[in-house]
Amino acid sequence: MTQASALYRGDVMHRRLRPRAHRFYYRVFWLLLDLAEIDDLDRSLSWFSRNRFNLLSFHDRDHGDGSGAALRPQIEAFLGRAGIDIGEGAVRLLTMPRVLGYVFNPISLYYCHHGDGRLAAMVYEVTSTFGVRHAYVIPVPETDQTAGLIRQGAAKALYVSPFMGMEMDYIFRGHAPGARLDMTIDGVDAQGLLITAVMCGERRPLDDRALWTAALVLPLMTLKVVAAIHWEALKLWLKGVRLTRQPLPAREAVTVQRRARESRVAR
Repeated sequence: MTQASALYRGDVMHRRLRPRAHRFYYRVFWLLLDLAEIDDLDRSLSWFSRNRFNLLSFHDRDHGDGSGAALRPQIEAFLGRAGIDIGEGAVRLLTMPRVLGYVFNPISLYYCHHGDGRLAAMVYEVTSTFGVRHAYVIPVPETDQTAGLIRQGAAKALYVSPFMGMEMDYIFRGHAPGARLDMTIDGVDAQGLLITAVMCGERRPLDDRALWTAALVLPLMTLKVVAAIHWEALKLWLKGVRLTRQPLPAREAVTVQRRARESRVAR
């Protein structure tokens, strides 16, 4: 049986348009982990482990409700609230692994498939630098399922950056990962497009050689991501971008939509 899990090496780009133009990018790699394959990967790979220390590792408590409970039932419960039943379909998580025990994932993506392979829904798991996590659960319209096309929107529910308020919609655009990974996330407010983040990468086999090479080419990647976030925040502050007030957290750590939602701002 062909392994669905893979490694993607690529870039993340951020571009802000207002009130000061600002742009940066950094190189990263992600693991696309089929949740049904993680234990087999743990057994077969030397440089990857589940819930224990290694050069690269995956810990269940870094995702979902943070309890360390199995993720598949948590995602199925989210999908059930959205009226979606994927049966035995695959759930594949795109995320950065722990590198030498350290990780920070601004966003992790769950691609949730029907049993026949069609993309049924997306779960966008966003984590702020304040340590708060929120999941956006959004179905994929039937017209887009066969092509694995992603065109979705959601109202912002998590305070992510002190330089952006809460009156904003997200627009997600991309495809289910194949030979390439692509995902664009636009932040849109009443004045139009405010910020764009782009994730792109090329697929590689998830084997020991690819893991070692990625860790060697991008050493201490997850620590560098956190450092880059704070460095760019300092530059925004020096440019005179004002801080916003942190609101109370949302009542629930998940936003569930029963159908795909268009952004409130026309594009």
